[in-house]
Amino acid sequence: MTDPNNASDDRQLLRRAAAAHSAAAQDVEAFLRRLPDVPGPAEITEYANLLTREEQLRNDRATAADAAGLTIGSLEPDQGQ
Repeated sequence: MTDPNNASDDRQLLRRAAAAHSAAAQDVEAFLRRLPDVPGPAEITEYANLLTREEQLRNDRATAADAAGLTIGSLEPDQGQ
C-alpha cells in the first residue's frame, strides 16, 4: 500500500524540481537576450555553465517525476517497430 504522506512528499519534491528547472531555463533565455553579436570566451563559458545547470536540474526533475510515479518510457515515436 502506498503511503499517502510519502506520495505527498514526492509531489512536493517534484514541484520544487520543476520550479528550479524552469528558473534555470529562464536564466538561459535571459542570457541569450543580452548576448552580444559576437560572443567572446566569457560568454561561451557562461553559456556552457548555464546549460550544464539547466541539464542537471532537468535530470533532477525527471528523477523526482519517477519517484512521484510519473515514469515515461520514451517520448520518441516508434521507428517502425
